[in-house]
Amino acid sequence: MENRKWPKWAVEAIEIEPPNPDWTEMGRAEVKELLHSLSPFGVKEVEHVGSTAIRDLPAKPIIDVMAMVPSFDDLDEIAGRLGEDQWHFVPVELDIRPWRRFFIKVENERRVAHLHLMLAGEPRWAQQRSFRDRLNVNPSLREEYAELKKHLAHQFPDDREAYSEGKAAFIQRVLDGSEM
Repeated sequence: MENRKWPKWAVEAIEIEPPNPDWTEMGRAEVKELLHSLSPFGVKEVEHVGSTAIRDLPAKPIIDVMAMVPSFDDLDEIAGRLGEDQWHFVPVELDIRPWRRFFIKVENERRVAHLHLMLAGEPRWAQQRSFRDRLNVNPSLREEYAELKKHLAHQFPDDREAYSEGKAAFIQRVLDGSEM
C-alpha cells in the first residue's frame, strides 16, 4: 500500500455527537452559500441532507449537502471556485462513487461539511431526500438509526467505508418502505 501522509481531516475518527439544533441553520447557510457559488455553473438546486438534516438524530457533526449540476464538464472550474471557500475535491478514484463528485469542507483541520455534486436524473438525489424525509416523520426509525450509527462508530471508529457499509441495509430497508 502506498505510504502517504494524509491531512489530519482525511483520517479523523468517526465521532457521533448528540443532536444539535444548530445543524439546521448551518445546513441552510451552506445551501445559500453554495447556490451563490455554483449558480454560474448552472446549479439551481442545493439541499441539506444526511444525518444533520434529520431532527433529533445523533450524527457526525458534518453538514451534508447535495447540489445538482447539468454536467461534470466544468469540474476543474468548480473545484477552483469551491477551493476559495476551503472545499477540497476528492478525486473519483479515491471516492469510488462514479455517480457523484465529492468535496469536503475543512475548518481548523476538521471536516465541517460534505458536498455531493450529482447530475440531473441521478437516482440517488431522490433517495437522499426520501431517506431524510422518512426519518424526519418516523421517530422509531430515527431511534433505530441512531443506535445503529452509534454501534458502527464504536465498531469502526477509523474506517469510514466500513461504517457506511454497515448502514447500507438499514438505508435500503427505509427506501424500500419495508420498515412499516
